[in-house]
Amino acid sequence: MAESGAPQMSLLEKKIDDQIEYYFGDHNLPRDKFLKEQIQLDDGWVPLETMIKFNRLSCLTTDFKVILEALSKSKTGLLEISEDKTKIRRSPSKPLPEINDQYKDEIKNRSVYVKGFPTDITLDELKEWFNDKGNVENIQMRRTLQRQFKGSVFVVFDTDDSAKKFVEQKDVKYKDAEMIVLLKEDYFKKKNEDRKHHRAEVKAKAKHEKEEKQKQAEDEEMKSLDEQTGCLLKFSGELEDQTSREDLQELFSGHGMIKWIDFTRGAKEGTILFKSNAKEALDKAKAAHGDNLQIKKKDVTWELLEGDDEKETLKKIIEDQQQSLNRKRGRGGRKFGGRGGRRERGGRDQGKLQYQGKKTTFESEDECDPETASAEKKVKDEEAEAPLSQQPKTEPASPKKRALDDVKAEEVGEPASKQMKTENGSEKL
Repeated sequence: MAESGAPQMSLLEKKIDDQIEYYFGDHNLPRDKFLKEQIQLDDGWVPLETMIKFNRLSCLTTDFKVILEALSKSKTGLLEISEDKTKIRRSPSKPLPEINDQYKDEIKNRSVYVKGFPTDITLDELKEWFNDKGNVENIQMRRTLQRQFKGSVFVVFDTDDSAKKFVEQKDVKYKDAEMIVLLKEDYFKKKNEDRKHHRAEVKAKAKHEKEEKQKQAEDEEMKSLDEQTGCLLKFSGELEDQTSREDLQELFSGHGMIKWIDFTRGAKEGTILFKSNAKEALDKAKAAHGDNLQIKKKDVTWELLEGDDEKETLKKIIEDQQQSLNRKRGRGGRKFGGRGGRRERGGRDQGKLQYQGKKTTFESEDECDPETASAEKKVKDEEAEAPLSQQPKTEPASPKKRALDDVKAEEVGEPASKQMKTENGSEKL
């Protein structure tokens, strides 16, 4: 608007010009839904009456004359003033860049992640701190879903070299706090690595806890078996080769809860371990099927084990169970199966005993960075962004290591599906 010989801006005029040019600039305008709608109404023109409803501008001034005076002194040529002095627009000679992959990569390569700021810092204080760090085009204050500042920012410099030069500085501090400074692309690579490592640790911990619970349950089961007496029933006879453990389950179904059957198909004898008294189960089965209790119409000799025979047989069953459990744990199969067959069953209508670990749900540990929210409200945040220049300089101080905080959403350069919105783009200056 103004020529090189135009009067210099006052500090207030500079702030007004920077703020309005930010609203219409490359970083804010593409994602400012409200402002984009306004420029569609009148060939790009936006009434000053609308502009003074933007919070940060209204905090500077609502006087049209002051606004027009500031814009008339601008040397960027970004904005135009209407003939009737009531409207402004972005100059048609300076169209917005095409938002394509090349542009996104360019912005990403000029973007830097900086962490270590106090959570109560203001945007003006950030602008002042970055004033001597290079030509900064945009500052995004990263916030939680509750709109709390996280202490970190994404900063877009004017060139790749400026961004790299800032990252290569040593002992970058804000007051007494050491800052974490990374190129944005390196930050996200590190976050992905940290995330994978964390998930692997959570998964390993969950697996270990599950195995410990299973082992504890198994140990208790073995101990309970060792303490039982009067629960073993031995059978023998000229059994058919096709006789199976299922036949025994069916025979005692409803008469006694079977915990283990030590028997293999084709054998002529075996042992049944009941959960309670074996004699009661045998008597009930005889009462139901006759005193001459048979297996598949074959005569069988039934013997209740006692004393040393009972102890030796129970010891063998416990050892067989443990071997079976170890084999099945190794190949991820069911526990308590093994050659002894199904456990905790009184028949086919009884339920299976299974030990299950607790299902672990992995949550994202990240907090999204809101970028743009309902712009129709048109209430601009206290924290806005704009070009930085002609501001007081501060000296950096000395560092303390900090852990990187989580992030999910990104501004330009990151997948759109992961973006979340603030009112009018990133932080408004």
